[in-house]
Amino acid sequence: MSSLDVARTELALAVLYLNKAEARDKICRAIQYGSKFLSNGEPGTAQNVDKSTSLARKVFRLFKFINDLHALISPNAPGTPLPLILLGKSKNALLSTFLFLDQIVWLGRTGIYKNKERTELLGRISLFCWLGSSICTTLVEIGEIGRLSGSMKKLEKELKNTNKYKNDQYRSKLKKSNERSLALVKAGLDIVVAVGLLQLSPKKVTPRVTGAFGFASSLISCYQLLPAQQKAKTL
Repeated sequence: MSSLDVARTELALAVLYLNKAEARDKICRAIQYGSKFLSNGEPGTAQNVDKSTSLARKVFRLFKFINDLHALISPNAPGTPLPLILLGKSKNALLSTFLFLDQIVWLGRTGIYKNKERTELLGRISLFCWLGSSICTTLVEIGEIGRLSGSMKKLEKELKNTNKYKNDQYRSKLKKSNERSLALVKAGLDIVVAVGLLQLSPKKVTPRVTGAFGFASSLISCYQLLPAQQKAKTL
């Protein structure tokens, strides 16, 4: 393969990645929280970038609540324990509510919806929904990682006298475990971000801390959306 062919392939993957509305949203999210980190809540250019990017991101999320609404009424994978099913459905319900209310907040911030007090109240309720969904996600990922760990140990016993890393089933489970571990880290970061945005612990979770955790969470989201070929290269 010539260097030109490699460049074409890489550009094609970049175009594929950037054509995703979700990817553009997460890139904007990284800019938003990076600006929040730089501004530390102080007026200036960085804070203006933070606020304008936050408002722009809401457009990317219009009608996105339908995704989690669909997941809420969809059947679960066979064999999933009831507690994990309930946590997963709770996560979908809370995230769908957050995204729906966020659209009303967008209408208020743009001046279409005139009730500022109601807008601020709905914005706060929506953030509590996001906090709840992040907590549910954390618990789901912990439970699923535990299930995967148990099945991997069982498989290791069966593959005792062979190289487990050459077994397709073991490699598949290991990959899923790594993906869920990354999702767990992201959910944990998002909990801190939600606490910061709600100012539940203003002395500890300052705007700079919120920005740092939000930026790290955004980078993880950007990585998770990468095409499989690019993900393999970053490992």
